[in-house]
Amino acid sequence: MLDVLRQIIIETLPGYCKEKISYNVPFFYGNKGICIIWPSTVPRGGIKKGVLLGFWYGHQLIDDDGFLSHGTNKQIFYRIYQTPEEIDENPVKKLLKEAIRLDSTFKKHLKP
Repeated sequence: MLDVLRQIIIETLPGYCKEKISYNVPFFYGNKGICIIWPSTVPRGGIKKGVLLGFWYGHQLIDDDGFLSHGTNKQIFYRIYQTPEEIDENPVKKLLKEAIRLDSTFKKHLKP
């Protein structure tokens, strides 16, 4: 599931976005964080089974379809997949495009 989600993300994100492995999970960012894929096999993710696809600024995304959940987190909205068959590319790409649009409104943090 991680590989399927990762491939969808890599194909959808524009060239200025990058992937970084942090806490042994793929994290995607542009001007700020965009999304993260966190399998339940990696500790500290807060999920017991499945794979979480989380959007860092999910609370600011337009999600008219109600695709994402937010649980107790006020900023990161997410979807947890239990099987690869649950992964539907269309809503994932739609939210990624919305996250990219939002990311383009942020100023890039320059390293000193």
